[in-house]
Amino acid sequence: MTGVQKTLAQTIGVVLLMGGLAWASVPFYDWFCRVTGFSGITGVAEGASDVVLDETITIRFDASLDRDMPWQFTPVERTMTLKIGETGLAFYEAYNPTDRAVAGSASYNVTPYQAGGFFSKIDCFCFEEQVLQPGERVQMPVTFFVDPEIVDDREGQYIHTITLSYTFYEIDLPEEMVQLEIAPQNRLN
Repeated sequence: MTGVQKTLAQTIGVVLLMGGLAWASVPFYDWFCRVTGFSGITGVAEGASDVVLDETITIRFDASLDRDMPWQFTPVERTMTLKIGETGLAFYEAYNPTDRAVAGSASYNVTPYQAGGFFSKIDCFCFEEQVLQPGERVQMPVTFFVDPEIVDDREGQYIHTITLSYTFYEIDLPEEMVQLEIAPQNRLN
C-alpha cells in the first residue's frame, strides 16, 4: 500500500467513524437525559412510589404552544403541594378553536434541571400524540410522583418547588384521520 493509499484509507476511516458517532449522538443523548434526568428530562415509572415522606414539595404547572400551534393550552391547576413520594394527578386543558382536526405532540421538562432524575411520570398525555376535532375541548391527565431519594441528593435536598412544563407542537394528522377528512370531501364532489 502506497503512502497516498494509506492516507486515503485513514481519511475514509475517520470520516466513517465521525459519521457513525454523529448518527449515534442523538439517540445516545436522549437515552442519557432520560436515565440521568439531565436537562430536566423526567423519568417514567410503572407504578406509584412505595415510600411517602412527611416532607412536602410544591409542583408548578406550565403550558405553552409552538408558534404555529392553533390550540389553546393551559394547566387546570397552577400549583399543587404533595408529600414527597405521594402520587399526584394534574390536568391540562386543550381546546381546538379551528374548523379542522389538529394533531399535537407535547415535549416536556422540569426545572430546576436537577429535579429531572427524581420526577417520575406514571401516566401522561404526553406519551401519545393527541388529536382534537374542530371545537373540541379536552382535559388531559398526568400522574406522577417525586422520588423520595431527592431528600438524600446533594443538590436535590434543596429543591422545594419543581415546575413541570409542556409545549405542544402541531404534527401531521395520523393517516387514518387524513382518510376520514378526505372521505366527506369526495362524497360532496
